[in-house]
Amino acid sequence: MMPALWIAKTGLDAQQTNISVISNNLANASTVGYKKSRAVFEDLLYQNVNQPGGRSSADSTLPSGLMVGVGAKVTATQKSFTQGDVQTTDNSLDVMINGAGFFEVELPDGTTAYTRNGQFALNEEGTIVTTGSGYTVQPAIQIPDNAVSITISTDGQVSVQLAGQAESQILGQFNVSRFINPMGLEPVGENLFTETQSSGAPIQGTAGQDGMGTIKQGMLETANVNVTEELVNLIQAQRVYEMNSKVLSTVDAMLTSLNQNT
Repeated sequence: MMPALWIAKTGLDAQQTNISVISNNLANASTVGYKKSRAVFEDLLYQNVNQPGGRSSADSTLPSGLMVGVGAKVTATQKSFTQGDVQTTDNSLDVMINGAGFFEVELPDGTTAYTRNGQFALNEEGTIVTTGSGYTVQPAIQIPDNAVSITISTDGQVSVQLAGQAESQILGQFNVSRFINPMGLEPVGENLFTETQSSGAPIQGTAGQDGMGTIKQGMLETANVNVTEELVNLIQAQRVYEMNSKVLSTVDAMLTSLNQNT
């Protein structure tokens, strides 16, 4: 009966992690550019009492074996990079990528991070930066003080209309990168991802070309969290947790009965 206690414990631990993942999805349901996660489970090693196909006599073999599992665990959390819904805004520095790709931003240590959050703003020097942390969007684009309007084309080209000038002035173009395995990116918070060996090296390109998504100005990509789906997953995780708890109480009752009768 003791193995059942430890098996149920692994189920409780696994569902605790699952609930944490679900709760993080729900907490970020309003986070622009957030990509939902899901817990990935696998069963643990088996106690192989009788091997399938083993000899049961001189002329016969076992059609099936006797193998007792020892529980389950969470082995990974997978990000889903499906497209979020579109939220229209009146801010010219709100942009989104419609399709594959990430914006590039420079971290304080000089390394590059990647984001789907296109909520940008200007710092005190007029450089386009991320709204939350003030990281510079790559390549650095500085907006002049006398700019009347900012236009960002579908391929990421940034141009401005200057006061007293009839023609617009092109200032630069956003870098857009994609990855062979975006699930291999490491989420580091602040709506940012960093490259890992599993993600592969970033493939840079122009928005709208070579499989890159197009850039839409005055729009934001909402989180791809389906609240109803997450609530269903939460109920399911809660019930599985309760069943594992029931196993613990059942084994405890059996051990209590055994102790009282010996």
